[in-house]
Amino acid sequence: MRIVETHSPEETWALAAALADELGPGTVMALHGDLGAGKTCFVQGLAAALGIDEPITSPTYTLIGEYEGRLPLHHIDLYRLSGPEEALGLGLEEYFDANGITAIEWAERAEGLLPPDLLHIQITVDDTTESRTFRIFRENEA
Repeated sequence: MRIVETHSPEETWALAAALADELGPGTVMALHGDLGAGKTCFVQGLAAALGIDEPITSPTYTLIGEYEGRLPLHHIDLYRLSGPEEALGLGLEEYFDANGITAIEWAERAEGLLPPDLLHIQITVDDTTESRTFRIFRENEA
């Protein structure tokens, strides 16, 4: 498990960029954290590191954003879903087998549908300092 603390959006983007250099095609990551924790901010840094120029916003209403860069980025936000049964019809597995990187916000809402080698990114906010703590791990490292 890797634990990193960031103190600004710029530091969060830098963390995501460093991680992007380690990720290969077919990587699926689950982003966990409360509303406003910095999940979309992290994906913005990831996108920039992949050479994506388009603005990255939370795809809460469209559910899935697709972007072309050095590797394709699939940004999925399951916030509006109530659980795995609603996620079944989205065709998530198509993204898991894709040649890009898939970042899923609110991934716990698709529990049981996600691949076993999922990269977890747990984000917590310190309410006093507004810093973010990122815990980055795979299932077998938890």
